[in-house]
Order: sequence, then structure tokens, then C-alpha cells
Amino acid sequence: MKTGLFFGSFNPIHTGHLVIANYMAGFTGLKDVWLVVSPQNPLKNRTNLSNMYDRLEMAKLATEDTDHIKVSDIEFGLPQPSYTVDTLAYLKEKYPEKEFVLIMGADNLSSFKKWKNYEVLLKNYEIYVYPRPGADVSEWEAEPSITITETPQMDISATFIRKAIKEGKNVRYFVPDKVLDFIESKNMYR
Repeated sequence: MKTGLFFGSFNPIHTGHLVIANYMAGFTGLKDVWLVVSPQNPLKNRTNLSNMYDRLEMAKLATEDTDHIKVSDIEFGLPQPSYTVDTLAYLKEKYPEKEFVLIMGADNLSSFKKWKNYEVLLKNYEIYVYPRPGADVSEWEAEPSITITETPQMDISATFIRKAIKEGKNVRYFVPDKVLDFIESKNMYR
């Protein structure tokens, strides 16, 4: 059985992330999905990034009642910024019995050619892509290693949630209750 790897900043983890992970684990034939909390994505601005241990803790709180979604801090011990191809090589060495599948959003697929050694990823891994509003993936549809899934779309982003919290708006149901309690207890994103 295959394990899906869903990389992200999870700053914070939200309902959209969980819907995607649950869909991938339940509707695509994956055995389970690992949420890989990335200390720093090389293609993203670091200034708005919360402490990686807080982001890891929120991901754990959000998934503690599920058997098929796990949280990984594997990139915390690897050189930063984190490059997916390096993390996958490390995971393959550490878990030779596992077959890993990369999970990514259609918006990430649009910039995929900017990724370090993206050709290696295409050659060695299956990639399951979830749709994102406004993202065009037509150039990738013929690629044999890429599967465009029918994951339900939710136009929720961590940026939207951080902005709403900063403005004092109620974000209940956008993030799990335990995550919201954690955010409030640490006065995050204010």
C-alpha cells in the first residue's frame, strides 16, 4: 500500500488541509497520508512563518483522532530550506519498504518546473494533484506519473485565516476547535 506525502507550512493547519488529506487517504487507494510540516518552503516568504514547533503541534492536534492521517517532522532534522526531492530521498532510505506518493495542489503544479530536480520527482514518484481555484494543469494531463484527482475544492487558505485572526474575526469551523484553542492560548497571528 502507498503512503501519500502532503507537504506544507500548515501556518495554521485548517479544514481545507484536512479535507484534502482525508480525501486522498479515503478515495485514492492510499493506505495513509503523512502531513509533512515544512520548516521553510524555499519558494515562500519566511516573514509570516510561525514557529515550526507550534505548526507541528497544531497539525498533531488537528489529526489526533484519525488513524489514516499522521504528522511528520522529518524535515526538521534536514538542511533548510527543505527541498522535496531531498526529503523523499531521505524517506526512501529510512523506509525502504514504503512506496511514497507526492500530494500537491494544482497551484503548486503550475510552478513545478521551478522545483529542485523536478524531473527526478516525475520519474521516480507518482504525484496526486488536488484542484485549486484558477489553477490550470492542462499541460500536465498527459504526464503518466501525475493523477489529477477530484478532491472537493475549498477556497480556504492559511493566509485568509491569519488575516481574519489579526482583524479579530471568528475563524471557528475554518480550523479545528483544538487548533483554534492552541492559537488563542499562544496569542498567535494577532
